Amino acid sequence: MPLFFRKRKPSEEARKRLEYQMCLAKEAGADDILDISKCELSEIPFGAFATCKVLQKKVLIVHSNHLTSLLPKSCSLLSLATIKVLDLHDNQLTALPDDIGQLTALQVLNVERNQLTHLPRSIGNLIQLQTLNVKDNKLKELPDTLGELRSLRTLDISENEIQRLPQMLAHVRTLETLSLDASSMVYPPQEVCGAGTTAILQFLCKESGLEYYPPSQYLLPVLEQDGAENSRDSPDGPTDRFLKEEVEWQNRFSDYEKRKEQKMLEKLEFERRLELGQREHAQLLQQCSSQKDEILQTVREEQSRLEQGLSERQRYLDAERQRLQEQLKQTEQNISIRIQKLLQENQRQKKSSEILKSLENERIRMEQLMSITQEETENLRRREVASAMQQMLTESCKNRLLQMAYESQRQNLVQQACSSMAEMDERFQQILSWQQMDQSRAISQILQESTMQKAAFEALQVKRDLMHRQIRNQEMISEQRWALSSLLQQLLKEKQQREEELREILTELEAKSETKQENYWLIQYQRLLNQKPLSLKLQEEGLERQLVALLEELSAEHYLPIFAHHRISLDALSQMSPGDLAKVGVSEAGLQHEILRRVQELLEAARMQPELKPPKGEVFGTLEPPTAPLEPAESVRPSAPPAELEVRTSECVVCLEREAQMIFLNCGHVCCCQQCCQPLRTCPLCRQAIVRCLRIYHSG
Repeated sequence: MPLFFRKRKPSEEARKRLEYQMCLAKEAGADDILDISKCELSEIPFGAFATCKVLQKKVLIVHSNHLTSLLPKSCSLLSLATIKVLDLHDNQLTALPDDIGQLTALQVLNVERNQLTHLPRSIGNLIQLQTLNVKDNKLKELPDTLGELRSLRTLDISENEIQRLPQMLAHVRTLETLSLDASSMVYPPQEVCGAGTTAILQFLCKESGLEYYPPSQYLLPVLEQDGAENSRDSPDGPTDRFLKEEVEWQNRFSDYEKRKEQKMLEKLEFERRLELGQREHAQLLQQCSSQKDEILQTVREEQSRLEQGLSERQRYLDAERQRLQEQLKQTEQNISIRIQKLLQENQRQKKSSEILKSLENERIRMEQLMSITQEETENLRRREVASAMQQMLTESCKNRLLQMAYESQRQNLVQQACSSMAEMDERFQQILSWQQMDQSRAISQILQESTMQKAAFEALQVKRDLMHRQIRNQEMISEQRWALSSLLQQLLKEKQQREEELREILTELEAKSETKQENYWLIQYQRLLNQKPLSLKLQEEGLERQLVALLEELSAEHYLPIFAHHRISLDALSQMSPGDLAKVGVSEAGLQHEILRRVQELLEAARMQPELKPPKGEVFGTLEPPTAPLEPAESVRPSAPPAELEVRTSECVVCLEREAQMIFLNCGHVCCCQQCCQPLRTCPLCRQAIVRCLRIYHSG
């Protein structure tokens, strides 16, 4: 990690948000999204990788953080194998992992506003990636492996230092949006880049020698493909086939019941194990709580004992301090008394000096009075001075000795007081150190117990998550079983209903075949329409849309197989005559002239307005596939004798004015004109649903 990116300690609010998001992601009913954005993270926590791997999350949102790398130590990208959307914008990423190609399910990658300097070459292995946003980074070039992203639709490389696009980008045929800074581009030129995504891709395809096709002609890979098997009717008839299907469904249902009972036993066994695990969990929690209470009680007792001893020691020290203070006060009082005595002695000495002076004066006066000789006076004076000096020396020695004794006594008292205070301080510090050692020992024991409890709780939580996951899988399996059973019941009901409808149709057909021969031939005609061969259907899908719409408008859909078989187009019809249409198989004269007239009008309109002309190669591909089994049309042989059908004319039962011209299938009633049949959904006579309408043309 660079030195200028310092790890920031997340705030309390960010830490709480991270814990809340992690707990929310681990809930049983949580969705497939893990959002840890705006949590001030310097790296993705290990718990996020474990959550994505265990709960198979599909969306990981980590934007607005302080990430410098996507993959922390001791973590693997395979933990994010199920992620489809990865949002990392507004971070400090300098590079993506070299093995990011392992995220094969990734569809959206957003690394906008980061510090990326290059993209790894393994990014080409993200075959399902549809959106790549690297806006506002420090990229200088793109890897050639971007051309292997066969599903890429949106690419944003703006606000970077990129000046050249790789030619391999022309192989990305699904690219719809490409955002870049056209002013800073060198290859392709700026005028090409300013013209848009289509111009850029055309330029790259031309440079690579490829032919450009628009992205709309390319479809993304389909994840699931439904395959259908061709089924044919058995030669023994529908009754044997239904019996076989019924036996097969009964066997499947019995197997399903056996599997259901086995799964129920497994579920009961799993619930019993879960209950035992919960009991063990409760016992462990109870033991942990009791041990914790005992430890806390012993810690409280030890704490109270230490506090009591400390208070007693404090009281003893206070008493000693008071005694020493009283001794100091007494010694100070004694010293003050002795100082007063010394002051009094000094005053007496002053008085004695005054007396000496007065005596000296008196002596001088006496000398003057008595006229003693000078030698006697000097001798007397010397004696008096010597005696006075001797007396003063003795007094000063006494005072000095008293002062020295007082100073020594005072010094001894101060030293004793200091030594006792130092000894008491040492004892007090020793008691405090003992107390701190006991407290640290108790705290370390409590922390060790808490770590053990935390590890046990994490193990129990992982076990609980596994149990929840198994329960959720069992619930999903039970829901699927219920859905399959309901589907099986519905299929059995539909099967019975189809059998009843088939019997009713057979009875109705038998009754109608005896009374009305017209309906018999219409039903045979409907069967022939439903039994189109696959090659004929493919030929019908190759017809032009306008030709198909024209035949449907004229109610001549039954001629679609003829036109498809002969590959007749609008241009070919414009050169044909009514006789040619009759040779082809269109027998109604009125319909022949109407088809030719409408074709001429369409071609004239296309010449007048070329934009109305359909593009070349556009075919009709939305015909409804027939639901009847595919059999050759030649294999159907009517069993009824041929008969001459009388041309009957009847009026419309809706408007009562025009002639009835439309046949309703499947009932076969002819009771409405072409104008009145458009809004109808059920037959006015029998109230059956109208599947198809056919128009009747009377030939001349």
